[in-house]
Amino acid sequence: MMATLQVRIDDDLKKSSDSLFAGLGLDTPTAIRIFLTMAQEHNGFPFSIAHRREQSESKQAMEDARNHTNLYGPYHSAKDAVNAMLED
Repeated sequence: MMATLQVRIDDDLKKSSDSLFAGLGLDTPTAIRIFLTMAQEHNGFPFSIAHRREQSESKQAMEDARNHTNLYGPYHSAKDAVNAMLED
């Protein structure tokens, strides 16, 4: 006997998932069956679920971008940046 599983998801998520799985030669229901089978084998999620810890430097850069501060880096001009890259 087979059960039916109905899930409401965002239209864009459905379309992008269908495309992703099609690229792997699968349809979405098959991908979901694989996920559920692997969850049973692992007795939980078949991958780690955790908050990503951002590096302090990356976190500061994202905060600067949100606040529109320190956007120009250590160089005063593009020419200075290029010259720094060309230095041995």
